[in-house]
Amino acid sequence: MDGRDKPGHDAAEGVVLTKRKSLALLAVALIIAAIVFASLAPVGWQMRFGLHWLVEHFLVFFALTMLVCLVWPKPMIVAGVLVPFAVLLEAAQALTPDRTADLATTLSAAAGVSLAALLFDLALSLRKKWRKA
Repeated sequence: MDGRDKPGHDAAEGVVLTKRKSLALLAVALIIAAIVFASLAPVGWQMRFGLHWLVEHFLVFFALTMLVCLVWPKPMIVAGVLVPFAVLLEAAQALTPDRTADLATTLSAAAGVSLAALLFDLALSLRKKWRKA
């Protein structure tokens, strides 16, 4: 008995999970598009949170990494993709007329990605350990 025979189980339940994952993937795509737009759009179009720009970069990439890890729970692979993305996005700012690439910003974004991936990996390890016990 694999659980599909239990009362209340619906074959459409798998579809709900697929819809949730699809919505999460859509959210990730929208956030990435927003980050690219905010990074490459003219300075006057920026929406700031009122925090220091290094803190903003850290928090945005931390949140993005956590969301991507929720969709695809392979945190080290996610970090391996998002750190170069952050570096390339910062380098692309050197190609815009009103921006410059900045090493501190790149390191702040990379730190946000790395910390989020490490925390998510720790959470996955603890969850696996507790499930065995």
